[in-house]
Amino acid sequence: MPSREDFGAAVAAHDADLRRLGVDLWVGSEPTFTDRWSTAPEWTNEALGEDKVQRALALVRSVHRATPGAVILRTIGRQYPGEERARWSYGLYRRRDGRAIWQGPPDPLTLSDPIPREPCLKALRAALRSALAEASLGGWDVPGTSEREWRLVVQLGGDAEPELDDPRLLRPSIHAVPVPASGLLDELAREGLFLLIITMEVVETGTAARIELPGIGDVPTFLRLLAAIGRAAAGLRLPGLILAGFPPPSDASVEWMTVTPDPAVIEINSAPDRSAAAFLERSRAIYAAAREQQLTPYRLYFNGTVGDSGGGGQITLGGPSPGASPFFVDYALLPRLIRYVQRHPSLSYLFAHDFVGGSGQSVRVDERGDDAFRELRLGLALLARDAEPTPEILWRSLAPFLTDGVGNSHRAELNIEKLWNPFLPGRGQLGLVEFRAFRMQHTPERATALVCLLRAVMAMLMNSDPAVELRFWGDALHDRYALPFCLEDDLLVVLRDLAAAGLAVGESIVAALFQDEFREQAELSFQGVSLRLRRALEFWPLLGDAGSQEAGTSRLVDSSTQRLEVMLQPESETELSFSAWGLQVEGIELPFQVTEREGRPVKVFGVRYRSFVPWQGLHPTLGARDKLRLVLHHAACEEVCEVTWHEWRPVQGPYPGLPEDLDEARARRAERLVSLPSPRVALRPAEAAPEGSLTPWCLDLRWLAG
Repeated sequence: MPSREDFGAAVAAHDADLRRLGVDLWVGSEPTFTDRWSTAPEWTNEALGEDKVQRALALVRSVHRATPGAVILRTIGRQYPGEERARWSYGLYRRRDGRAIWQGPPDPLTLSDPIPREPCLKALRAALRSALAEASLGGWDVPGTSEREWRLVVQLGGDAEPELDDPRLLRPSIHAVPVPASGLLDELAREGLFLLIITMEVVETGTAARIELPGIGDVPTFLRLLAAIGRAAAGLRLPGLILAGFPPPSDASVEWMTVTPDPAVIEINSAPDRSAAAFLERSRAIYAAAREQQLTPYRLYFNGTVGDSGGGGQITLGGPSPGASPFFVDYALLPRLIRYVQRHPSLSYLFAHDFVGGSGQSVRVDERGDDAFRELRLGLALLARDAEPTPEILWRSLAPFLTDGVGNSHRAELNIEKLWNPFLPGRGQLGLVEFRAFRMQHTPERATALVCLLRAVMAMLMNSDPAVELRFWGDALHDRYALPFCLEDDLLVVLRDLAAAGLAVGESIVAALFQDEFREQAELSFQGVSLRLRRALEFWPLLGDAGSQEAGTSRLVDSSTQRLEVMLQPESETELSFSAWGLQVEGIELPFQVTEREGRPVKVFGVRYRSFVPWQGLHPTLGARDKLRLVLHHAACEEVCEVTWHEWRPVQGPYPGLPEDLDEARARRAERLVSLPSPRVALRPAEAAPEGSLTPWCLDLRWLAG
């Protein structure tokens, strides 16, 4: 990997290219981290758990130390189908110009010493009323629902007293009730009435005052109220104060980062950044904070396989405000992006998580069937005839096609549910497009390299029309482009396009893009040729009806099929002709595709097999293979190399535990590839491949008997 300095310089050069073209493109992300050592449900498949809460609070505390002037807000999170309450959400709110946004007491989670005394609600009420008056904000007492609760309704402008007998003023805390089906909405705030609920909360350091904030829609009003609360609490010398309630508003002047739970992971919804350099700086801070809490962006399995964290690594692009979104500045941008991504499978698969394909978490526009693909062609053509489409027309024209097979827009590769969606209250009309086809990257540098790649593609499409049309890939999409080598070739085409447009990304960024521990399995050398094995993509089928599983946070798939990429390449000049090298897999001669990379010949092919028998899956009579037998041979060589690729430890007995780190995981993968040079007489004649087992780019061993 390049040095930090070289990589930073390449990122700065990328930012300079976009500034030169006048491109104002903001980027956000959702990094996810897990406790890879734990087998507890909250770290394997469930969203909620007490340990996850404590680790999240500690993570917020770590990030807060590196974010001076920010205020911690414990707001309401998302509520998903089948869940009784909304999930928790802890966030940092701060000004982008660096000025302190909060002058009040800290959140108790940042305190190391116990809170010496319980605060007085009566004194807090008087101080808050006085501070509101100084800020020209009217405030009226509302009787609480208990002795340890006090309510205050704040009104902007005017001296008329609000109707204090309005039953909505006695609404329960939003943290105590389910989120309505219509979405999280503060009806009082829409009428200019802001309800504060002040209570006491017992925390680890003692009893602290807690203020539940209303749902204020604009930043200036929210900051006025926040400042008044801060002055009142600071004047009383409160040692700590909890701020909870509705999420705050945000715009180009402030940022809002949250830490929330998701199945098996803690998810950080990072605030959007205006440059890749700022994204890199923020990502390094987030990854460092996660390391402090022994949270990792990946998993390591007993046999050395490197897996996803359990969450995704989505990237979101937009502008400084909804109206200034690049997708609305140039209405042709999103159609161009759809066409370009569809033409380049590398942008869909090369950096993807395990669950790809038509049943996956990031479904391409051409994975929903031929009928939908044909309708998309027409939809794009009709949209092109409209010289000045509105944001609503743009969204309505494309939203039906950017979904999975059952119409779930959240599982589309290009997710536009926050572009201009009137059916998602409060957060559906933000001018954003989310790229979901990315797994969680292992380093902040590789995550930033992906950001640079996407921003460069967007800048190219904003300044030129490549005039590419949708392409019907047919079987090649899940055959040829299941192989990392072919995806890398496609990425090289994208990089050449960027260079031709004056948007070439630096060598350090390219090196980071091609550095992929996730797919590397093992490699060996024999008589001047290298045999390299990499994890290819597999498109796991959904079990049962997709619609019936929509209510859950996950869906049941058969993940028992694996695919390996097998690649041969000469290491040095030898007397042995590279063209005469061959490989038998389970007795079948592999019909390599012959190509090249950087002027050197390459032979590449895929091998599919069932690696385990699932408790519920397809083909109940099909067994599993715990090893693959390969024979590397050359017509002019007196020896062959017998190779066995083991799914598990080649020696007897279990592994002593999970790998300590990536180096040990790499060593365990390497020991699973066992080779033994043998006399030429050991090579048996190749068997014929069973009918149905061969495609142009893959041998499917599941068709073999036994």
